[in-house]
Amino acid sequence: MIDHVGFPVSDYDRAKAFYAAALAPLGYTLMMEVTDEQTGGHGDHAGFGDTHPDFWLGTGQAAVTATHVAFRAKDRATVDAFYKAAMAAGGRDNGAPGLRPHYHQDYYGAFVRDPDGNNIEAVCHDPA
Repeated sequence: MIDHVGFPVSDYDRAKAFYAAALAPLGYTLMMEVTDEQTGGHGDHAGFGDTHPDFWLGTGQAAVTATHVAFRAKDRATVDAFYKAAMAAGGRDNGAPGLRPHYHQDYYGAFVRDPDGNNIEAVCHDPA
């Protein structure tokens, strides 16, 4: 079981603002920040989550290859709300909300590229 995941971003403040807006419909908030000093010189980090920080961003050089992260949504309306919020926050479309039956018959997801080009998804696996 994964406890948390994180990756570096090219513009820490821009990424924090994007994720704060994009993840709000999913119930995620910025829960914690750790400074470069606190990490022993490993950069500033921002932790987002709903009950504990399980999604982290850090200062540094963004990955050369885009990362994919999928967040589970409680229902299809939440997937739609994520997509709308992420696009309004400066995301780029990478797959509008809809069924993806090639994954399974009830897979309803939306995909957005963050400011660094990472593929961020919200998905609901439940029937409509």
